[in-house]
Amino acid sequence: MEDGVLKEGFLVKRGHIVHNWKARWFILRQNTLLYYKLEGGRRVTPPKGRILLDGCTITCPCLEYENRPLLIKLKTRTSTEYFLEACSREERDAWAFEITGAIHAGQPGKVQQLHILKNSFKLPPNISLHRIVDKMHDSSSGIRPCPNMEQGSTYKKTFLGSSLVDWLISSSFAASRLEAVTLASVLMEENFLRPVGVRSMGAIRSGDLAEQFLDDSTALYTFAESYKTKINPKEELSLSTMELSGTVVKQGYLSKQGHKRKNWKVRRFVLRKDPAFLHYYDPSKEENRPVGGFSLRGSLVSALEDNGVPTGVKGNVQGNLFKVITKDDTHYYIQASSKSERAEWIEAIKKLT
Repeated sequence: MEDGVLKEGFLVKRGHIVHNWKARWFILRQNTLLYYKLEGGRRVTPPKGRILLDGCTITCPCLEYENRPLLIKLKTRTSTEYFLEACSREERDAWAFEITGAIHAGQPGKVQQLHILKNSFKLPPNISLHRIVDKMHDSSSGIRPCPNMEQGSTYKKTFLGSSLVDWLISSSFAASRLEAVTLASVLMEENFLRPVGVRSMGAIRSGDLAEQFLDDSTALYTFAESYKTKINPKEELSLSTMELSGTVVKQGYLSKQGHKRKNWKVRRFVLRKDPAFLHYYDPSKEENRPVGGFSLRGSLVSALEDNGVPTGVKGNVQGNLFKVITKDDTHYYIQASSKSERAEWIEAIKKLT
């Protein structure tokens, strides 16, 4: 990228003194990770802070916060700790890989080793599957099964495929995602774990236990001995759960203008189909519940001009704006971080309107 920028975008950062969580715009350079506040839809300069990467150590996946599974932890040479949250597993891993490369930029051999490790395929020798499963059940450091929804049905005591892979890596049972996927498939073959739900069971029947599926945030699994049938949909189904039962098509951090105060806030947007909904979440909050959302049926989406501030938009925004008008004529003004990102969101939403 130009001007020595290796990667940039939104991450949610934990505060140092008050441990609250706030969205910041991060720019990764060769030696430094800079972060900026946003006010009125525009990045505020100079940077609010900088993280010197020389001598840093990085932990990813970092499972120190149960309700924030997409964390990266950076520990500086002076032992200052930074916790940064991405919007998806793919985005988290992309940031972690680029940051790791920047930390070791002065050591070409180390960077080459990282590339080899990223594509490695080797199971650790003498694995005790019983030991792994015992550790999974540990009340303090194990996997915590909970109810999960798929296609309108709720399943008790389950966990996501991507969460299982994260746990195997963070517990040092696997050195890479590929190793963890292989290990997870072995645990299933030996009947320690079972797939749950339509998608996972379908993959078993078709033999499609590929990396892309096992390491997936829509794939559900459970411990074989605790396997139970799904909850009757009539027991727990409501309008909101129906809205949230669709397949996730796209997600990411975007800025949104408020309806009443017209202020701009960073939100994590999640686009789903079948049924088609666009929900947005407050990334500073611990609970993973949307703070708003709307049906895309009958909606209109369009890009807004970048020259000047369009009608209905407040603040000194940076551009890359688009608008969604719902069937009931509610107008949503949203700002992407780049023209290409805006085009991707518009195209994805149009397919579902």
